[in-house]
Amino acid sequence: MKFDLYDLFNVSLDAGKEIMDVYAQDFNVEIKGDNSPLTQADKRAHNVIMSGLKGIDPRIPVLSEEGREILYNERKEWTQFWLVDPLDGTKEFIKKNGEFTVNIALIDDKYPSIGIIYAPALDVFYFGVVGEGAYKLGNASKAEISNEEELLQKSVRLPELKDNDVIRAVASRSHMSEDTQVFIKELEAKHGEVEVVSSGSSLKFCLVAEGKADFYPRYAPTMEWDTGAGQAIVEAAGGSVSRHEDNERFYYNRENLLNGWFLASR
Repeated sequence: MKFDLYDLFNVSLDAGKEIMDVYAQDFNVEIKGDNSPLTQADKRAHNVIMSGLKGIDPRIPVLSEEGREILYNERKEWTQFWLVDPLDGTKEFIKKNGEFTVNIALIDDKYPSIGIIYAPALDVFYFGVVGEGAYKLGNASKAEISNEEELLQKSVRLPELKDNDVIRAVASRSHMSEDTQVFIKELEAKHGEVEVVSSGSSLKFCLVAEGKADFYPRYAPTMEWDTGAGQAIVEAAGGSVSRHEDNERFYYNRENLLNGWFLASR
C-alpha cells in the first residue's frame, strides 16, 4: 500500500504546532520512570499524531514512545506499523536550543520503509521513502503545498553535494561516549583530519542523509522510536544503518525495544 507523503507532512506539521505552543511558554517537566524528562509537548504531539495516523489508515497499529506499553505478545505478529517519537530530543527542547524533532516511521516486515522527521523550531522537514529517495524542505510550515507532487517539487533531493576532502563524523551534544571518541580517533588514523559535527536528536541522521556528515556512530543507548525515521531517511538517501556487532541492517519490533550500538554512514 502506498501512503500519501503530503498527509504525513501535515500530521508532522500539526504535531510541531503543538510542540511550539508549549515551547513558547514556561513549561513544567515531569520525570518518567527511566528518569527521562517528559513535557506537555510530548503528550500533545502524541495525541495529534495518533489522531492523524488513524485518519490515514485506522487498521495500522502505532508504537509510540508516549503511547501505552504494548507487550511483545501483542505486537510480534505485526507486519506493518507506525513507529513514533512525538518529541525526540526532549533534553534539547528543555534547553531551548531548537534541535528537537517529530519522528514518524513506517515499519514493513521489521525494516523502515518511510521516514518523516520534522524540526519545528528550525521549520525543516526531512522525509524519505526507501528505494525512491530522500528530501529536505526548508521553511516547511510556510510552504504553499497542496499535494504530494508539489511537496516533492519544492523539496531538495538528498544528498546534497559536499566537500569530499574532509571526513565528517556527527556526535551527540548530550551523549558523547568514550567509545564514540575511540571511533573518531580510528577515523583520524585512517583518513587524517576528521571534523566532528555536533547535533541533537534525530537531526544527526539527517546530517548523514544530507551529505554534511559521513558517519554517525551511536555507541550509547537508544530506543527503536529514536532511530526508525532517521534510518529510513539515511537509507532513502543511499546510506546505511548497521548493527555494531555484525554490520547487519538495523531491524525493528524486537522483544526488547532498547537498541544496540549502530553506525549510520553514507
